[in-house]
Amino acid sequence: MNPLVQLAAEEAENPLIPPIPELVIGLIAFVIVFGFLAKKLLPNINKVLEERREAIEGGIEKAEAAQTEAQSVLEQYKAQLAEARHEAARLRQEALEQGTALKEELRAEGQRQREEIIAAGHAQIAADRKAASQALRQDVGKLATDLAGRLVGESLEDHARQSRTIDRFLGELEEKAEAAR
Repeated sequence: MNPLVQLAAEEAENPLIPPIPELVIGLIAFVIVFGFLAKKLLPNINKVLEERREAIEGGIEKAEAAQTEAQSVLEQYKAQLAEARHEAARLRQEALEQGTALKEELRAEGQRQREEIIAAGHAQIAADRKAASQALRQDVGKLATDLAGRLVGESLEDHARQSRTIDRFLGELEEKAEAAR
């Protein structure tokens, strides 16, 4: 066999280089498939991607709006909390002041009642002392009259004379007692 024929036959059977008609048919099939994909699938894919992008952007906008709203609600809550704390402090201060005023009022009322009781006690003691003094005067006078009547041996029943004598005697005793002090 001729070496040229053999070389030409080997070239025709090279598996790396396809035959021209198969190459053309494969290229036409590729263009048809590529055109079909570009016309039918690519718009659907782009549409789905666009919807996804809008959903993501909408979700981000909603999240930002929710975050802004949450921040404003938090600021309102903080303001209300600060106001409530201020009000509570004011109420505590008022209660403390009212308690102090009430305590002072009760203390003054107690002091006034104590003074009234002491004054009433002093008045009662003075009245009791006066009553006891008169009772004692009468008893001492009666005893003195009885004793004088026994000494003299006659009755000293003259009531007016008795009273004057007793009063003079007790007056002298009181003067001596006051002078001794």
